[in-house]
Amino acid sequence: MRILISLVFIGLTAFAQAEAVRIENVRIWAAPDSTRVVFDISETVEYQLSMLDNPFRVVIDIDNAESNVELTQPGINDKFLQRVRGARRNENDLRVVLDLKKFSRTNSFHLQPNKHYGHRLVVDLFSKQPDEQAPRTVDPENELQENKLRDVIIAIDAGHGGEDPGAKGPRGTYEKDVVLALAKQLAEMINAEHGMKAVLTRKGDYFLRLRKRIGAARKYKADLFVSIHADAFRDPTVHGSSVYVLSKRGASSEHARWLAEQENASDLIGGVSLDDKEDVLVSVLLDLSQTASLEASIDVADRVLGGLKQVGTVHKKHVEAAAFAVLKSPDIPSILIETAYISNPKEEKKLRSEQHRHKVAGAIRNGLKSYFNDYAPEGTLLASRKHIITRGDTLSMIAQQYRVSIKKLRSANRLTNNRIKVGQVLTIPAS
Repeated sequence: MRILISLVFIGLTAFAQAEAVRIENVRIWAAPDSTRVVFDISETVEYQLSMLDNPFRVVIDIDNAESNVELTQPGINDKFLQRVRGARRNENDLRVVLDLKKFSRTNSFHLQPNKHYGHRLVVDLFSKQPDEQAPRTVDPENELQENKLRDVIIAIDAGHGGEDPGAKGPRGTYEKDVVLALAKQLAEMINAEHGMKAVLTRKGDYFLRLRKRIGAARKYKADLFVSIHADAFRDPTVHGSSVYVLSKRGASSEHARWLAEQENASDLIGGVSLDDKEDVLVSVLLDLSQTASLEASIDVADRVLGGLKQVGTVHKKHVEAAAFAVLKSPDIPSILIETAYISNPKEEKKLRSEQHRHKVAGAIRNGLKSYFNDYAPEGTLLASRKHIITRGDTLSMIAQQYRVSIKKLRSANRLTNNRIKVGQVLTIPAS
């Protein structure tokens, strides 16, 4: 049976094109809940897209087109796409077939050239509409249950990804790659901390629009949203780390304003237009009545910046503010960290170093830990002022973690010496 999904005409000129449109490259980005197939094309095209079953496959008939490139094939872990194949349909047209592993919904559109790519034809495959995806939940052991304390949840957002590479360094290093590596290192460090749990908004190289990044944090019931970046600037000598919070009254500097504009363009680069989506804007508008969220963001940002100062040079000695779209969540404290300027050759080299990224991740972890030790949400292990002894713990380490003296710690728990054992529960006195 033939199921006609859509018939789309794009880029028709008033006269027939004499020269065939060239398919210059094919890229495939596999995400956990979707797969994006991108055709780099020489010009806009007229095409028809259909879904066939037995077996399921998407057929794309591109008028007046040709291709001399080898078609890219999906990875074995792709949840939707089995194979890509193509052939001449007649003397003038090209047929591309996407063999599917299962029935998938489709969305297709054309993208105009930008600073990274030329003309593109994009086909998205997914099971449900993007906003219908089932909520992703935290591990059961970390959920807030009756008479059970939970971990503090920190959503770590690696900027850019997939079709949106972010900034590019002099040696060809992509921002999307180094920030994902750093985000994974940071998550590992946080997960090693008692009472803290990290979740990643993206775990691989795929495009994730700004709204879904915020939505992922909310679905995970995150207590904090941390967006990781490594941007570029026109001047290659600009260097240093920066930490940003949301501003509704304008940027704290011209540089901060310019940076926010670059980051906010990510959706347009990846293929999402916000021009006519009123509900998107409404969903991310900051509620001015919830000033506590912004105050918490500033406090966290200040502590993280303090940690980064111990690792290397900072671009500004104070927390900056700008209208970053990814920070516009009214109910979750949010910060954005520019770990370095990838446009600076020296900083690009550091970002490529796993050892340096580890130092940066440690500095960020320390800032987050400092904040939550003082202001952990109610119902969490950190707020309970109870500490369960795990292997490797010492009384001096615990005292340092909670910023109390060993003497106070021993007194609160009626300890006659510094000996503790795994599984023992300590009461933490006020610092």
